[in-house]
Amino acid sequence: MTDGRSARKPREDEPVRAATRTDVAARAGVSTAVVSYVINNGPRPVAAATRKRVLDAMHALDYRPNAAARALRTRKATAVGLVVPDVSNTYFGSLARAITNQAFDEGFALLLGDSDNDPARQAAQVESLVGRQVDGLIVVSLEPSSVDETRDVPTVYLDHRTQAGQASILVDNSDGARQAVEHLLAHRKRTIAHIAGPEGAPGADDRVNGWERTLRAADATAGLAFLQRAEFSREGGYEAGRALLQDPDHRPDAVFVSSDVQALGLLRAARELGVAVPDDLAVISFDGTDDAIYSDPPMTAIEQPVNEIASAALAAVLRPGQRGPGRIPVRLVIRESCGTH
Repeated sequence: MTDGRSARKPREDEPVRAATRTDVAARAGVSTAVVSYVINNGPRPVAAATRKRVLDAMHALDYRPNAAARALRTRKATAVGLVVPDVSNTYFGSLARAITNQAFDEGFALLLGDSDNDPARQAAQVESLVGRQVDGLIVVSLEPSSVDETRDVPTVYLDHRTQAGQASILVDNSDGARQAVEHLLAHRKRTIAHIAGPEGAPGADDRVNGWERTLRAADATAGLAFLQRAEFSREGGYEAGRALLQDPDHRPDAVFVSSDVQALGLLRAARELGVAVPDDLAVISFDGTDDAIYSDPPMTAIEQPVNEIASAALAAVLRPGQRGPGRIPVRLVIRESCGTH
């Protein structure tokens, strides 16, 4: 029985009620506790199919957990920090995107810091993220010793050997260099140059070592005279390319380049100097980002598996008790720049 009055309709200018955790639970067919476990990534595990139903319900209802309130309760930011040397480098942009997507699926935001290839700025970025009480910290470190105490924040360093007690995830840079050089040698390239990253930069020295060892093992040491170190940038690759190719009587017949962004610079230098790629110069780069796919010509590349790296990094900081991979393998992807496509 009613009192004859109809339910009040909301005015057009009246705000729509925000979805609640109870709404999400009802739509997903779970308890509010399960919704909480998904949002907070614990304390109890949630099956993958159930987690997906909850995330889908949150998306459909445009549900936004109250991150500020949760941070006050848990004294955590429900966020993961990432510090990279140069976010304009396509590889680090791809890595940040992969970590962002996977962190979101785990219920975490990503806070990004760019060290601009400066160890002092790297330390300041780390200090800032630690001060924000992030739940974990991922550092593509220029120099692990430049990072002081992280105040018990789970931290993992990518692509750099670390000090005792520091967790790290290494890509098999040396083997990637071996794959690149052996591929070029198999196609009768005998003077294989290398455009390397700066000494001590993440991954750079291992790539140099892999290049050098493979040339020596094949008794193809003529290429050792053609080592150029340059910044991991288009400009760096351009300047190194000009230095390698400026003398038409003393040029390599192939180049292994330590990053896609450097290889883009090399391609420009080659065009300016009238060196045709791949007819006059075979090129293989390292990273395998979109830069390699859409360059002209498309670049053969040693591809880093960014999704696997992101997954291992997040596991290291969010589930530090789990043992992650020692070294993550890379693979050769053949396109047109090496002349064997």
